[in-house]
Amino acid sequence: MSLETDLLLDRRRLKRRLVFWRSLAVLAMTVALTILTRGTGFSVGGAHVARLTVAGMITEDRKLTEAIDKLADDASVKALIVAVNSPGGTVSGGESLHNAIRRVAARKPVVTVMGGLAASAGYMVSVPAHRIFARESTITCSIGVLLETGEASALMDKIGLSAEAIISGPLKDQPSLTHKLSPEGREVLHGLVMDMFDQFVALVAAGRHMPAETVRQIGDGHACTGRQALALGLIDQIGEEHDARLWLASTKAVSADLPVEDVSTTSLAARTFAGSLGPMFDGLWKVLVSQSVKIDGGLAIWQPGSH
Repeated sequence: MSLETDLLLDRRRLKRRLVFWRSLAVLAMTVALTILTRGTGFSVGGAHVARLTVAGMITEDRKLTEAIDKLADDASVKALIVAVNSPGGTVSGGESLHNAIRRVAARKPVVTVMGGLAASAGYMVSVPAHRIFARESTITCSIGVLLETGEASALMDKIGLSAEAIISGPLKDQPSLTHKLSPEGREVLHGLVMDMFDQFVALVAAGRHMPAETVRQIGDGHACTGRQALALGLIDQIGEEHDARLWLASTKAVSADLPVEDVSTTSLAARTFAGSLGPMFDGLWKVLVSQSVKIDGGLAIWQPGSH
């Protein structure tokens, strides 16, 4: 065998070894980053407590509801913590998330831990839990629905603009930016808002085991602190996640030593390589895309100083 051939074979062996060690290094880095991004212990396939974070504007999110539904069938998930920090969102988005959490609560212990803000639809998604924790200063409640629209006919008259609409019926263009609401249009829209409000009241009454009429009296749209909500029976205890873990341990036999894993709709690879920047990118994506789409109906949201 010639010297040139020997050199070629040696080069190929070295290249194979180099590929092997590089692959091993990437694998080791992946495992290490996975442990770091989990933040609460490496427990893939092991018993753990799931944490669902509900933050920002609540809208329809099919991937999220599917991820929540999987928790009910996952034997390794011993309980669910719903961490809420949201001013609310769309009624349909809140209803969808509420129902998904309720399906988990039918099979496993669920606790809600409110952050600084858990109002309107943020409160709606909290009520399926077996116990609700909030800080004394948490802004919550705000049980109600609003539907806002604008009207610029006076401005259009001033600048000489007009608009025409060909409609199939007198209510098809209600509401409109180009003319005022008709009495009939206002009545119909008010009926829509009140029907969604009735649905909101029913969800709260069922979740809190309260008479619907009591919820309706509370539900005049006002916000309240966690301390006030406790007096109204809308939450169960002043506390944070630590207190929720103690309650789960003492009443539901869910050990406080179990690790916590966040519920995510992103892939393992995305979570691994995003590292600690993952939540930031997820939040940015939601702001740029999810919240920029058309609002799907009435809003159940707390708007301080809007009127």
